[in-house]
This record gives sequence, structure tokens and C-alpha cells, in this order.
Amino acid sequence: MALPVLSQTVITGTVKDVTGEALTGAMVLEVGTLNAVFADEEGNYEITILGSGSDLQARLVGYSSQNILVGTDTNIDFILEPVTILNTVTIVGSRSLMRSKTTTPLPVDVIEVRDATNLQGQFDLQQALQFLAPSLNSNRQSGADGSDHVEPFTLRGLGPDQVLVLINGKRRHQSSLVNINGSRGRGNTGTDLNAIPAAAIERIEILRDGAAAQYGSDAIAGVINIILKETLGFTGGVGLGAHQARSNPERSVLDGENAQFNANYGLKIGDRGIMNVTTDFNFRGYTRRFEDPGQYRRMFGDSEGSNFNLMFNAKLPITDQAVLYAFGGNNYRETNAFAWSRNPFTPLNVEAIYPNAFDPIINTEITDRAITGGVKGLVGKWGADVSFTTGANNMHYFVNNSLNASLENKSPVEFDAGGFNLRMITTNLDFTRYIKEWFSGANVAFGLEHRIENYEIFAGEEASYKTYGPVIYSIDSLFDNGQFTKLDTTFRPGGSQGFPGYSPTNEVRAGRSSFGAYGDIEIDLNKQTTLVAALRVERYSDFGLALNGKIAGKYRINEFVIVRGSASTGFRAPSLAQLYFNSVFTDFEQGVAIDKFLAPRNSVITRSLGVPRLKQETSMNFGAGVTFTFENFTATFDAYRIRVKDRIVLTGDFTSDDPDIGTELQLLNVGTARFFSNALNTNTSGQDVVVAYFVPLKKDARITALIAANFNNMSIEKVNTPSRLAGKEDLFLSNREKLFILASAPPMKTHASLEYKTNRYNINVRGTYFEKMQFEDYAGQIDVYDARF
Repeated sequence: MALPVLSQTVITGTVKDVTGEALTGAMVLEVGTLNAVFADEEGNYEITILGSGSDLQARLVGYSSQNILVGTDTNIDFILEPVTILNTVTIVGSRSLMRSKTTTPLPVDVIEVRDATNLQGQFDLQQALQFLAPSLNSNRQSGADGSDHVEPFTLRGLGPDQVLVLINGKRRHQSSLVNINGSRGRGNTGTDLNAIPAAAIERIEILRDGAAAQYGSDAIAGVINIILKETLGFTGGVGLGAHQARSNPERSVLDGENAQFNANYGLKIGDRGIMNVTTDFNFRGYTRRFEDPGQYRRMFGDSEGSNFNLMFNAKLPITDQAVLYAFGGNNYRETNAFAWSRNPFTPLNVEAIYPNAFDPIINTEITDRAITGGVKGLVGKWGADVSFTTGANNMHYFVNNSLNASLENKSPVEFDAGGFNLRMITTNLDFTRYIKEWFSGANVAFGLEHRIENYEIFAGEEASYKTYGPVIYSIDSLFDNGQFTKLDTTFRPGGSQGFPGYSPTNEVRAGRSSFGAYGDIEIDLNKQTTLVAALRVERYSDFGLALNGKIAGKYRINEFVIVRGSASTGFRAPSLAQLYFNSVFTDFEQGVAIDKFLAPRNSVITRSLGVPRLKQETSMNFGAGVTFTFENFTATFDAYRIRVKDRIVLTGDFTSDDPDIGTELQLLNVGTARFFSNALNTNTSGQDVVVAYFVPLKKDARITALIAANFNNMSIEKVNTPSRLAGKEDLFLSNREKLFILASAPPMKTHASLEYKTNRYNINVRGTYFEKMQFEDYAGQIDVYDARF
């Protein structure tokens, strides 16, 4: 049978602006495909498509895109208009409509989502960025409770909660999880990037500079702005993968199976409106790493999970000067992670239920919901944007393959362990205006923001947290004569093994509000010099005022070289989870019930130990850089220094047998206590280097080479130990926890790639190098992890 021959059509034309000037480098693409070409120096292009009936789109940063349906005419000319408030091209770090990533005074990475997923072979967004953005670091956790399910990430080695995440320029809510075990970001909250489907994203902008004065709390390390797709047509993807690891020369493990299915569809609403919808499903299997498999199961590795996403992005012009917009979505995730194995013949196990040992499994159901709606348009000569955003994260824990040892044979093996949630409502009113008469042009912006946050901890079922008894467990030994001899007596612990549930005493409902106002101005003094100044004031209902400022600028030495720099102050308000999260677990010591606390702020325990109430983190950020551009070669070098004061971390455990403070804890019937504190001051310095070179081979093909590196060094300047705990700095913040903080980023991370691309296919090779790092284990031994490529 003969196969049908698909007819091909060659379309030619030009891409110009409204004044008739050629737009060199403008992209012309066949909508719904990867078929794209770039306009030459005269604005001319030539593209081959499969017949008529397709949409061609022309786009260029700083201009509105234009779509034209291909008919019988093989010559199509595009005329692109400069962006206005109605079709703003968002570039994080600048509110000027006349900027692109190459003209901002601040270092901005712009990553096309195709590079972040398809070309990396990574199925979740956060891991893809780990291998593309040298200043961003993320790794999966194992045996760290909630951190196994929501992976923390850092920017320039600072805390997960010191990075602000925006979607289409609007603040994204954080996760309700606070990392409390041995992991990156211990004591911090963060934003779950994997709750946003990669298939819904057009590009990701990473501002590598402190921006609290521009965007508010959390932007100490920088800002990640996620721009959603506005394209028409259908695209879809299927991905499959697995891990292979060798635990010893005789044994190979194939595990961590991955499967992803996604679909994106954009349709018109009326004549000028658009709705883009994405659905995404991702399954990830366990990675199983065994220790002493012949003796006990003892499994380690990545958790198993199913992640389902639905997201939309819509715009509808209502007049020639106003447009309605809305975007948002829902993410639902189920994950299962191994807790530490429980051995047989110990008080933690009931042999009648698990005769050979057992691995408790922590299951979570995580829900993320968010929606933003707004209208933007012209009010006189000012662009105005009013928006309303609501977002929520809920984490609900369940424990399977477990037991409550104090119930002995009556214990269930599955438990509802409770959980927590965070809700945030944000209202923004922003104004901006480009004034071409001021010097060589100036952009003025100001606005208001009101935010309401609520945090809740809800209890699990009684058996998940309660200790019944005390139930005595006798440890006997069988001697050679066949007689049992009692060696010791202990008491069975309560609560679900692997993850004790939250009790009614842990329950909390707390909230706060904040109100902020900002103003910034960006002036082109002449064709060579740009200056930026920003000021922001915020008032929080629970700790008062925060005032921050920023100045930045760039100077064009010649047509090839630009120097730039910035200085700013920053702040981060303590999250509600850090203010109110608490947990209590009852244990028995010598037959006496003793409570072990993670105490919330301003509790009886923290007051008795003289621990001050949590306050905001503050920072001083300095940056300087140079960019070089010559024909097809670009290079940027940016150095930075970030001093953070009063960083919030989780302390070590203080025990009731302490010679100095043990009496106070004993009077409170507390066995151990730990808490959140503004525990340390840090100093982070480093350099970002990006070098790129591309060679155009013909109109639809080119070779691109890229090297991007981050060099990062952090030091702890001071441990802010309360006077009541003077001399206990090593317990307040142990060397192990210090190393976790210092190892939030490797000393050097380098990414290199070489790609050959046409409008039909691409071939690429990529590699990432991680410098060696060191940690400390529970035994106090320093473990060195060698450099890896």
C-alpha cells in the first residue's frame, strides 16, 4: 500500500515593527510544533510547513506576538507592536515594558521550558532546573519525613524560604511543610515547584539578586518567575525512564521507574481572547537501596509518588484599553516514603504482628490549589493592574505497615496521623508608566499589596499519637544452659511507629495580615547609563514594620561591554509554620511518662530558657557584573555578597539531665526540647559565569555551545545563642547542623552543553559537574562526598 505524501509549503516574508524597522532575530514558528526559524538582519525569514491551515506566529521580547493563519498566500509579513500594559512581556527584576533579559541592570536567567524538561530527560520541574541553573540546587530526601514528599531547593545556597516564587508576576503561596529533620533547609519552609506542571510553562525567569525592595518578603536570594503558556493548538508528551544502581559488584538494581503523560491545548475565546489548558500526570517508583538485606529489610531510597496537575491560563480583552486575565490550577499528589526499619525483639515491635521486623511507610496526600484573577488596562497615561490571588497547600499524613507498640497485639497497622495546611490571599494594585520625555526614557512604578495568611495543624486519630499503659517490655537472654535470664526492663512507646501523629494538644489555628507599599523608578540617563531605585515598606500584624531599599545601575562602555551593579537591603518575615508548628511525643523513662517537645514560639518552654520571640531575617546584598556581547558570542560575569542576620533555624535537643537548664525542663515534665530561633548570621559570596556561542549554519539550523557555572562560599559569622544558654553553642546549633547549612550549595557547580538544532530535530550533549561536599553523621564522623560529573 502506498503511503500518502504530505505536501510542504515554503512561506517567506518579513518581520518589522510599526515604524518599518526590521526586527532581527525575531522568531517565526508554526504553532503547535517545534518548527521555528529566526529573521535575518533585514527581517527576512523562510519557513517550510506542512500545507495550509496552520497558524504562524512571530514573537520577539519587547514586542507583542502576532498570529496569522496560513492560506494560499506563500508570502506573509508580520508587523509587531511594542509591548503595552495590555500585552506586557514580564521580565522579572524590571517593571519597565521596554526591557529584555539582555538590557536589565540585574542578572536574569531565562530558561525555555523545553530546555528544562525535554532536553534534560527529567520529568519533574525542580530536578530539571537542578541540572540547568547552576545557582539553583535541589535534591531528593530519604528518611526525612515530610521532606521526602516536598523537596526543598535553594538559590545561591540560601534557605528555601529566602527565594520568592511568582507565577505570571504574582506571588505564589508556600508549602505548609517546615523541614524538621536532617535535610537541606532544616527549619525552613519553601515553595513546591513540582506542583506546577512543566507542560504549562512557556519560560522561567530567575533573578539572581536580592529583590525584597521590589517584590517583598522572601526575596533575599532572588526571585523565580514562572510564565505560563499563551499558545494556540495542541501539544502532548509521553516519557518513560528508570534508575540503575549497583549496590555491590554482584548485584544490580533497576528501580525508580518514571512515567509521565501531559497534554497542552490552547483555544481562542472570541476574536482576541485565549485559554490555554494543561493536564499532567507523573508516576515515580521507589528507588530501593538495601543495607544488610540478608538480615533485615531496611530499605532506603527515593519515595514513590503519583502527581496529577491541571492548570489554565486565560486572557480576554474587554475593551481596546483593558483586558481580563485569570490563571491557576490544582495539584494532587500521593507519595509513600520509607521510615527507618524497626528490628524484631525490641520494644518498638510486637512480634505477634511483625515477627521478622518491619519498615513503616509514611504516606501523604498533598493538595495545592491556586487561582488568580485580575484586570489590567490604561488609566489616563498610566498602566494599571489590579489582581486577587488565593492559594492553599494541605498535607495529610497516613502511616501504613506500622503499629502502636503500647497497644501490643490490639494495635492497628494503619493510622491517620493528621497534618497541616496553609492558606494565603493576596490583593495587588500596581501602576506603571513609561515617560519617554525624561532623559532618554524613564519607567515609574508604584503599588500596594495586602496579604492574609492562615495556618492550621489538625490532629490524627487517637492511636496515632497516644501512649497506652505504661506497657512493660522485658528483655531476656537465652544462655547456653537453655535458661532465660532477664537483662533489662523498658517500656513500650506509643504513637504510630515511623511517624507519630499530631494530637489535639498540637492543634493550632493562627493567622496574620500584612500591608505593603512600594515605588521604583528606572531611568535611562542616556544611551549608556541606566539607574534603578526602589523602596518598599511593609507592616505585619504580628511583628511590625519592615523598610527596604535598592539601588542598581548599568553603564555601556561600548557596543560590546556593559558593567552593572546593585546594592539592597532585604527581609524575610518568619513563616507561620515557623511561628506555630509544634509536636509533642510521650516517652517513658524509668516508668515515668516524659514529653519530648518541638516547642512553638513564646511557649512556656522557650520563655523558661530565655529564647527571644522570632523576628524577621534581614540582609545586605551587593552585586557587580560585566557582560560582553560580540556577534554570536556572549559572556556574563556576576559577583555577589549576601550577609544575612538572624536566620531562622531549628535548634538541637536540650535534655532534662542538662546540669544548667535541666531543672526547668524537669519542672515542666519535659524530657527534651527544641525550637525555632533566629540562631545565626551568615555571609555568602560567590560568582556566576555564563558563556554562550552559537553558529548559524543555515536559516533553520545552528550549533549552540554553553558553559554556565556558580562558585559559592558561605560562612557562619555568629551563632546567636540566648544568654540563658551561653556556653551551649554546640548544642544550640551543632556542627552537624552547621554543615547542613553550609552545604546548601556545592562550592562549584558547572553546566555545559553542545546542541545542534534544526526546525525538525535537535541533537545535544549535556553535563553537570558538582564539587565535593562534606557532612557529619549522627556518630560525629565527617563524611566526604567526592565531586561528580
